[in-house]
Amino acid sequence: MPRTVSLPGFVNAHSHAFQRALRGRAAGGDFWAWRDGVLAEAERHTPASVRDLYLRTYREMRAAGYSAVGEFHYLGLDTAFAAAEAAEEAGIGFTCLHVAYGRGGLDRMQQPSVAAYLAEIEALRERGIRVGVAPHSVRACPRDWLEEIGRYAEADGLVLHVHADEQPREIEECLAEHGLRPIELLAAAGCLDERTTVVHATHANGAELDLLRDSGARICACPTTEADLGDGFLPVVRVRHRGIPLCIGSDSNVRIDPFEELRELEGIARRQEGRRGVLSTDELWEIGADIGAASLGLDAWDGIEVDVGHRSLDGVAPRHLRAALVAGCSADVVVAPN
Repeated sequence: MPRTVSLPGFVNAHSHAFQRALRGRAAGGDFWAWRDGVLAEAERHTPASVRDLYLRTYREMRAAGYSAVGEFHYLGLDTAFAAAEAAEEAGIGFTCLHVAYGRGGLDRMQQPSVAAYLAEIEALRERGIRVGVAPHSVRACPRDWLEEIGRYAEADGLVLHVHADEQPREIEECLAEHGLRPIELLAAAGCLDERTTVVHATHANGAELDLLRDSGARICACPTTEADLGDGFLPVVRVRHRGIPLCIGSDSNVRIDPFEELRELEGIARRQEGRRGVLSTDELWEIGADIGAASLGLDAWDGIEVDVGHRSLDGVAPRHLRAALVAGCSADVVVAPN
């Protein structure tokens, strides 16, 4: 039997579980061509297929060391209930980041009005499902939607998650429509405060990063997905200098491995700064666990067990365990829960 050590569980602050089905068959093209494949995959799902796929994906997350997940869900209300059921069976903490989609995408993703969207949020809350509001992006939500969702989140104390500054084209379109960059628009619409998590921000400029710092908002980095999609690099060093909190997500689930996400994040910072150890081991563990939990409004989440007899940890002294885990291990060091 493996000899184990108990550690805090990781928190996956940004997942699109249905995209797990695209692993291995979504290569080629740019982000926008990849998105066409995502929409085709989204179109086919039913509550039954969501329950099956999400159960398998959440079990993979749980085995990898994630003990809670924020599901950024835009396949409709009926499938949101199925996702919650899958998470419960998989034994993973679940927050439904139910997505507002006012335009674009597929018909099944859209709500006819922001009032209809907020009614869906209420329906989830009535079922006892932990929720956050999630305007998909400034592409998908007009300004008046953003303003109403921001007011609702503030009044009810809910977390707010939103994609922003993932792609240059997104920024160009936002400037053309609003005369503002995406994070500037979110600030103007009342969507930035300490409950906000901006996903990606790979192309955020200095002024936008200052807005995040001043509002107390977080950034969720998804390095394996951002690499897979050619999104670019989060400006980790500039983010850290401003003291903007960071968390991680598995996003498209091309990889489900919190150790790899954290290692990639530190690797980006090292390349930007030209030195090692930009993010300390303690900072990386906080990014992987506590800040992710805060982004989902969690006060508690399960711990994990790590096999300290694993070959990747051979010869590692106990005092170096956490550093060795984030520097050189994969998720197979985690002992899967029964």
